[in-house]
Amino acid sequence: MRGPVRGGMRSMQRDRSLLAHELKKGTLPRIIAFARPYRGILAVFLAAVVVDAVVSSVAPLVLREIINIISAKRHQDGGLIIWLSLLTATLAIVDAVLSLFERRISAVIGEGLIYDLRSRVYAHIQEMPIAFFSRTQTGALISRLNNDVIGAQQAFTDLFSNVVGNFVLVTIILVTMFILSWPITLVSLVLVPAFLLPARYVGRRLGSLFQRGMELNAEMNMVMSERFNVAGALVVKLFGRPHDELATFEGRAGEVRDMGVRQATYQRFFLVALSLTASLATAFAYGFGGLAALRGTMTVGTVVALTAYLTRLYGPLTQLSNLNIDYMSAMVSFERLFEVLDLEPMIRESENAIELADEPVELRFESVSFSYPGAEDVSLASLEAVAVLEDTPRTPVLHDVNFRVAPGTMTALVGPSGAGKTTISLLVSRLYDVDEGAVRLNGIDVRELTTASLRAAVGVVTQDAHLFHDTLRANLVFARPGASDAELENALRAAQIWNLVVSLPQGLETVVGERGYRLSGGEKQRVALARLLLKSPRLVVLDEATAHLDAESEAAVQRALDETMSARTSLVIAHRLSTIRNADQILVVADGTIVQRGTHAELLAAGGLYRDLYETQFAHQEH
Repeated sequence: MRGPVRGGMRSMQRDRSLLAHELKKGTLPRIIAFARPYRGILAVFLAAVVVDAVVSSVAPLVLREIINIISAKRHQDGGLIIWLSLLTATLAIVDAVLSLFERRISAVIGEGLIYDLRSRVYAHIQEMPIAFFSRTQTGALISRLNNDVIGAQQAFTDLFSNVVGNFVLVTIILVTMFILSWPITLVSLVLVPAFLLPARYVGRRLGSLFQRGMELNAEMNMVMSERFNVAGALVVKLFGRPHDELATFEGRAGEVRDMGVRQATYQRFFLVALSLTASLATAFAYGFGGLAALRGTMTVGTVVALTAYLTRLYGPLTQLSNLNIDYMSAMVSFERLFEVLDLEPMIRESENAIELADEPVELRFESVSFSYPGAEDVSLASLEAVAVLEDTPRTPVLHDVNFRVAPGTMTALVGPSGAGKTTISLLVSRLYDVDEGAVRLNGIDVRELTTASLRAAVGVVTQDAHLFHDTLRANLVFARPGASDAELENALRAAQIWNLVVSLPQGLETVVGERGYRLSGGEKQRVALARLLLKSPRLVVLDEATAHLDAESEAAVQRALDETMSARTSLVIAHRLSTIRNADQILVVADGTIVQRGTHAELLAAGGLYRDLYETQFAHQEH
């Protein structure tokens, strides 16, 4: 019993925490701002809810009149019974139509709000720097785009309609019951506190259980998402852990199962308690009303109407009693979404941004120093649930880096791992901004350029090229939407992979698999090169772009790149010095600074780090 008791205590603590939660200033006005585009349809929706509540409360009065006519044997009113029966049917039809109309309008508002919120959050996340993605859990972000968005949506539909509809319905029912018989109404309402108090507790418990259930489902889904991709599956298989992994998953799935049982039990308890209380109240009404009817102080129809109203009273009262829990749950969902929207992008386009002219590109690094941002720099302090926060201080990666790449020339970056070569490539495309100095294209600081013109001018292929789980065609046209088949073929031929593509049964429509795992490393890299060539940028950055190729493929691709890049400015990072012997300039990077520069022959003659690297790779081949 200790497990359920502890779980109950945790749920009660979450309830208290939720109720004690103070909304951040400005949350409600921001929510209203999101609702503003729907204010017209919201008004229609609320009007329909009110009318439906009125219509559903009229039916017992009509039933009362029919029963009174029948019990009094007023034969002359037989036609009136027919008309009242038709009115009852009409009210039922109107109620059904209004219910369908409300559901339709509710869906339009709710799904529209979900679309708006998801689009806004997704677009904002796209503006986040690479540092943001390196410190956040993908599953937690996806949860905010799913669970929290739906929780926020409920504030506009379920919660909003329940508050208005139930308040109107309870008011009409209570007023009508008091008019029909205030003594019986008072007696019947004696049971209301006896039901509402446990119902309030059960409602809070159910809310906590559903919230915990979503958390457990998210944890289970995270396990699946990490293990069901190719990389995760390979780790599990290669390290011989399938049984342990199954045990882990069964543990997560078992928690979800147990939570489902608890939810079902509480739901059934709630429904049974509601039904029992309504039955007891009905029994009281029939008992006192029946005696009154026998004495002639009350009609039979009035007794039936009162009992009909009682059966409709407890459901709305219960939902209103848990209003504060539902309200706070919805508000907290909004706050969690606003936390993401309030993150400040590190890379912003200047208000007076300049378009980079369509001409050959000169690249300059002028006294550039750079350190990777910490957790506070990427505004993750309020996102502990999705971020892996670190207290490590900013460590300088580049120090006073200066160099120039003339238009149409190739500059190579070489040096040991961790020297800062990849960091230089990231600064060129402004994935990060420098701390000191400037990166310039044609004399213009990249921070002053429009993002679109910068991205159009610079093309990058990384060592671990990423392909989407889509067709070859879709991955290629990602760089150039609307490219023709002839243009695709030319790019694939230049990347030395056209023969492979035409040999595939589905050709360009072949799905490459998650991250391109259906292709070998060399094939995936050549597809990435073809994507770069299709984009046709004026400044090409290759970060170990041929590292996964065998000697024959590397030579073929190198020839293609040499031909393709002959008229383009290029910055090439390479460990294989054979690929950059013909570079116009070689920069040797060590400890975040340039320690040597020159041509291949000049650097060999000068000795130092470059010659050491060269001799390590090639000296033995010359003997």
